[in-house]
Amino acid sequence: MAKKKKDALRSQAWFGKADKDGFLHRSWMKNQGIPADEFDGRPVIGICNTFSELTPCNAHLRDLAERVKRGVYEAGGMPLEFPVMSLGESNLRPTAMLFRNLASMDAEESIRANPMDGVVLLVGCDKTTPALLMGAASCDLPSLVVSGGPMLSGRVRGKEVGSGTDVFRYSEAVKAGEMSLADFMDAEAGMSRSPGHCMTMGTASTMASMAEALGMAMPHNAAIPAVDSRRNVLAQNAGRRIVEMVREDVRVSQILTRQAFENAVRINGAIGGSTNAVVHLIAIARRLGVDFGLDDWDHLGRDIPTIVDLMPSGRFLMEDFYYAGGLPAVIKAIGDFINKDALTVNGRTIWENCAAAPNYNNDVIRGLDNALTENGGIAVLRGNLAPNGAVLKPSAATPELMQHRGRAVVFEDIDHYKTRIIDPDLDVDESCVLVLKNCGPKGYPGMAEVGNMGLPPKILEKGIKDMVRVSDARMSGTAYGTVVLHTAPEAAAGGPLALVEDGDMITLDVAGRGLHLDVSEEELARRREAWSPPEPPMTGGYQKLYFDHVLQADEGVDLDFLVGGRGAAVPRESH
Repeated sequence: MAKKKKDALRSQAWFGKADKDGFLHRSWMKNQGIPADEFDGRPVIGICNTFSELTPCNAHLRDLAERVKRGVYEAGGMPLEFPVMSLGESNLRPTAMLFRNLASMDAEESIRANPMDGVVLLVGCDKTTPALLMGAASCDLPSLVVSGGPMLSGRVRGKEVGSGTDVFRYSEAVKAGEMSLADFMDAEAGMSRSPGHCMTMGTASTMASMAEALGMAMPHNAAIPAVDSRRNVLAQNAGRRIVEMVREDVRVSQILTRQAFENAVRINGAIGGSTNAVVHLIAIARRLGVDFGLDDWDHLGRDIPTIVDLMPSGRFLMEDFYYAGGLPAVIKAIGDFINKDALTVNGRTIWENCAAAPNYNNDVIRGLDNALTENGGIAVLRGNLAPNGAVLKPSAATPELMQHRGRAVVFEDIDHYKTRIIDPDLDVDESCVLVLKNCGPKGYPGMAEVGNMGLPPKILEKGIKDMVRVSDARMSGTAYGTVVLHTAPEAAAGGPLALVEDGDMITLDVAGRGLHLDVSEEELARRREAWSPPEPPMTGGYQKLYFDHVLQADEGVDLDFLVGGRGAAVPRESH
């Protein structure tokens, strides 16, 4: 493609003027030792870095940024690194999801307000990927994702263990008396033994895969381990490519089309990806005005077999996935299901990138005729308990529970759950349905990953490992079980979930996509008269802003005033 003219570069509005304003912009930048010729028409590439030592998954991104810079310099660009709010699922309370939209605002405003022509989004932990994609989508400059990569496989007492997935498994084993507390504590160091994010197909790995599936990241971005030298090579090549994208004027809106989102849904089904991808992709699409929503997740992904045998749905880990061929091998395997001409950031179509991709291990990446789950994807459920929808991940659920009717055991909020679930006198058996309220976008606040409620100890002691669970919360992508999530409207917004009482009968029909509360409309109306909405978590600050403006799960949990794009027109001069 033709090289973009110097005077067409956005950054020249700052650095290209022979006047007082240009003098000020260049002079202050020169205090970093930048030579004068770097301001003379080179594309300026912002490196949006979510590095933080408080975000363990992203603590190595400072080094990865240097690799991106090297590539930018090689391609004739000028790299300038800048920080945005980092979101670490493991430490941030009450939940990183509360701050996803805030980080997206940080990224969006930083990109628009500063002299950059393109941006590389350095991401890792769960919410950093959608947050930065949302912010970049609202600006629509040439943009490219580089993920930090997964940790090495965990090793505990000679066995491979997966982050998150085995934490939940071990925790339940301790409650059931099958594992000692001392052994549980000893497993910590072996589970997280290198830089990187979760090495299961949790939300971080899923969203890295989604960035690649959407075409916003280079091939193999999803699976290269964080400490593998090829992660550095990918970052350096991304630095080279973003300069070319600026010169070719390839923008986010040209990549993130309806075709791209359709591909992402189908690929998510094939990898057994996290339910969290549902709200994130909807939010990203709504920033661009792409017609894409909750029902698309169901009808596009319903017939896609899950062929990647990774925890929590299967046996292996991300390191194995990369060695087997990574996401390109998966895309090749499901090629008949995807839009092959969807454009990607490297300038090629998704099929040009993947048509010849090898599969080195048919145990990890199975064939379509040997799928882990014949109908993977995400099941979208509707009914009088979820008028606007709820989701369930079939590949992580117990087949025998996918059609179930049981008596509700209700927890009004997470604190009520924590005190009541351990009560030896709790009236519960394995046929019951555990119901958790007030853990949605407004209720927690932030829609925390608490939907995969641990089972009552008295049930675990029987050897029972799964029960039907229903909530307006999310669950970690590393979790598993027959768990109905994202029930909309949520309880705190007055959804029917708020009206469920102990003893009510609930029917789950995954095949029929139904979730029904067997209570008359007259009784529900009576209960609604007695219901009152919760108070905002704070009377001011960001949490009040969030509470007042957050959308429901079926709308992506974005803030209402952030939906849509605002572009990246050069703002008025600062002096």
